[in-house]
Amino acid sequence: MVQVQALVKRYGGKTAVDGLDLVARAGVTAVLGPNGAGKTTTVETCEGYREPDSGTVRVLGLDPVRQARELRPRIGVMLQSGGVYSGARADEMLRHMARLHAHPLDVDALIERLGLGSCGRTSYRRLSGGQQQRLALAMAVVGRPELVFLDEPTAGLDPQARRATWDLVRELRADGVSVLLTTHHMDEAEQLADDVAIIDAGRVVAQGSPEELCRGGAENTLRFTGRPGLDVSSLLKALPADSTAAEPAPGVYRVSGRIDPQLLATVTTWCAQHGVMPDGIAVERHTLEDVFLELTGKELRS
Repeated sequence: MVQVQALVKRYGGKTAVDGLDLVARAGVTAVLGPNGAGKTTTVETCEGYREPDSGTVRVLGLDPVRQARELRPRIGVMLQSGGVYSGARADEMLRHMARLHAHPLDVDALIERLGLGSCGRTSYRRLSGGQQQRLALAMAVVGRPELVFLDEPTAGLDPQARRATWDLVRELRADGVSVLLTTHHMDEAEQLADDVAIIDAGRVVAQGSPEELCRGGAENTLRFTGRPGLDVSSLLKALPADSTAAEPAPGVYRVSGRIDPQLLATVTTWCAQHGVMPDGIAVERHTLEDVFLELTGKELRS
């Protein structure tokens, strides 16, 4: 659906995107990255709003700048901000967008679905931030696009509106519409994305399914509690060679390595042989947020 190769985009002396490669296949692709990593510039280049300084960009097989006329009817775009006439009413703006397409979605049903019925006659500039976000989302999908670009689609939304947006994205995928979204919400990417690309300093530093990325990060950890002072060296001898075992706090034991059913069985067998009744045993899975922080660092970005 989207193929970006060696993309470079500069603003004066600053390089926002530095030789970026990205592939977005059918389904939902989430693009993650710290502030200033180049996410929005990359997406806006794919949408045709910015021209690359070098590199190639193809969206549905088309150049988004030089073949914009052919591409625009086939895609939907939700910008991070703007894109709506400030004095236009919410319902008239959405109906105007619908009339630009040959086979739009039912506008009234979409208004109801996204909770915009009560503000249909309110001008855009008087809508709350969350209402503006929902209207922008509706405008992006009303034309039944093949591919939708969503830039921070749930920013500023309350939990109910956020869940409704997630459900809409899932419905789009079920109907064969592909989605490329940027987000700062790791749980959103884990819930919605078939594929995740993590961008830092203008480059893709990792890409794969959420499951693949979490497996590729730091190993999972098994924790259990028991009486303090157990013979950790004896436990370590029973474990595979690439495992570690420690008692980081009195009575709390941590086993790290490739956690699988065999290792779990080894730990429980060792406990039984040493008369230990674990007071709780749990496998702590690596999350997408853990992987993100490992790849991009934990310092704040301006």
